[in-house]
This record gives sequence, structure tokens and C-alpha cells, in this order.
Amino acid sequence: MISVLNVVTILLNGLRSGCNYDMLYELFDGVEILQEENIRAFKEYLQIEKNASSYTVAYYVEDLEQFFQFLEQEAVTSLQEVDIQLVRLFLTHLYNEQLSRRSVSRKISSLRSFYRFLERENIVEGNPFSYVTMPKMDKPVPGFVYKEELEQLFAANDTSKPLGQRDQALLELLYATGIRVSECQQLKLGDIDFSIGTIFVTGKGRKQRYVPFGSFAQRALENYIDNGRKALLAKSKAVSDVIFLNARGLPLSTRGMRKILDKMVERAALTIHIHPHKLRHTFATHMLNEGADIRTVQEMLGHENLSSTQIYTHVTKDYLRKVYMNSHPRAKSEE
Repeated sequence: MISVLNVVTILLNGLRSGCNYDMLYELFDGVEILQEENIRAFKEYLQIEKNASSYTVAYYVEDLEQFFQFLEQEAVTSLQEVDIQLVRLFLTHLYNEQLSRRSVSRKISSLRSFYRFLERENIVEGNPFSYVTMPKMDKPVPGFVYKEELEQLFAANDTSKPLGQRDQALLELLYATGIRVSECQQLKLGDIDFSIGTIFVTGKGRKQRYVPFGSFAQRALENYIDNGRKALLAKSKAVSDVIFLNARGLPLSTRGMRKILDKMVERAALTIHIHPHKLRHTFATHMLNEGADIRTVQEMLGHENLSSTQIYTHVTKDYLRKVYMNSHPRAKSEE
């Protein structure tokens, strides 16, 4: 909604430019309709042409709505009026909101894509966001879980009960494959091939890949699917091929998966915080520490660019010492 202050500002600007009252009424009515129409069209473009996930679309829409609110504050009523000076003012506004560089970078990317779409549709003649340099990103080392901590988590589940069987299967699968929680939540029974130990994953942009899993994950999955899942599904009396179900027998949400991990940490009496993406970091770190080829890890993670996988090439202090002691001529003990 346009604020009272902005209404007054637009009124004054309109009257100064010679608009009559009928023209001003159409102007007010058109601003919000234009915003809604452009957002709707851009959403369809992302969903249909770009195969963007629902999460990506939601983030883009959130960024657009924030930008439109800023335009209203500045009494800007046309997308054609946006120039590099206004973009810089918007960036200053974002930094004043204490947003991180990563968040600012995402918003620039969203709006750059939006204006690229508007250019293609001949709605605007230029892309003012194409002149903006992305903020330099910090690359912190991703957090991961040590093997000893993982063993405590695996031991925290009561696999004699349906929910314990589900939790064990979920933990084993996330660690064994490194898949995203959104990818795990969408898995169907038909996506698992136990004969060769692989799952069929649909990732970002609806890109598909096969990811292998090992014997621990296979045993946990088979136990859950053959026993615990059937008991949970019976509660809902529904027909579903989604692998992971909640206590009511309905598809488990990504939020539910995060809560399950939180409860595991409590049961294991650990002092660390674990979220599904941390298990993805852990998968990649352990694979690379044990000598896996980075290109193979990239493929299993579903990364489009190798640079996204290279952040996991850090190694633990224990591993560094092991390599050093085994490799340096003066580090080996004399026999």
C-alpha cells in the first residue's frame, strides 16, 4: 500500500506537471496494479522458463516487494524512472538496515534478473542494476560435525520404535548422500534403488542426478520402509509414496526435519548445533578428507560450479597432522 506521505508527494508532483484529478486517480490505481502484474509475470517466468524452485521464487518475490516499498517511499511511480543513482540510494538503504553482504548480493541479483526480464518484455529500455558491482563476499569455512559426534547422534535413536526408525533413516541418508533438506523432503519410494544403492534426486532448477549411499544408510532405510513407515502411514489412512512421514502419517516438512535433528542433539547430550545443511557440509568435508575427487563430490552435491564445492577443501587439524606425520621425512619416528 502507498503511504499517506507518498500520496501527498505524488499529488504535488502530478499537479505541478499539469495532471488533472482524473489523471491522478488513474495514476494511483495504476501503480499498485502495475506492481502486482509485474510480480505475477516475473513469477511465471521463473517457474516456467527458469524451472526455479518454490524457495527461489519466494526469495525473488520478497526482494521485489522490498524494492517496490522503497520506490513508494521515494514517490517513484514508474519502473522507467529507476536509474543508477536511485539504485545506489537503494543499496545505501539496504546497508542501513544492517543486512549482510550475502543478503545484499542476493537482492542485487534478484533485481538484476527482474530488470533483464523487463527488458526482454520491452517494459523498460535499460537495466540500471547491470552497472552495480556485487559486494565482495566473505568465504567462511563451513561448519561440520566430527565423526565422534556423529556416532553419538546415531546411537541416540531408539530403532525399536517407528519414529526412531524414521529418525535413524533420515540421519543416515542425509550424511550418506549430502543431499539438501528440500531434496530429501521430496523423495518418493520409487526414487530409491536398493539393488545398486542409489537415490534419484531432483535438485535446484529441477536438475536431476543419481547419488549413491552405503550399507549403513541402506539398512536404516530398509528397516524404516518395511516397518516404521508402514506403522506411521496407517495413522493417516492415506495413500502416499513420500518416504519420510511425520507422527500423523503425513509427509514430513523441511521444518519438521530440522526439529528432528534438534531432538537428536538433545538426546545425545551434545553441545553443538546441527541443522540439515551442516550434515551436507560434513558429507563433503569427510569425502574430500578421505581422498575423494573434488569433481565427483561436485556431481554428488549437485553444484553447477566447481567454486561452490571448493569451499569444502578445508581439512581438520587431525587430518593435517596425520598427513604431515606420514609424509614429512623428519616427522616419522625412528625405529
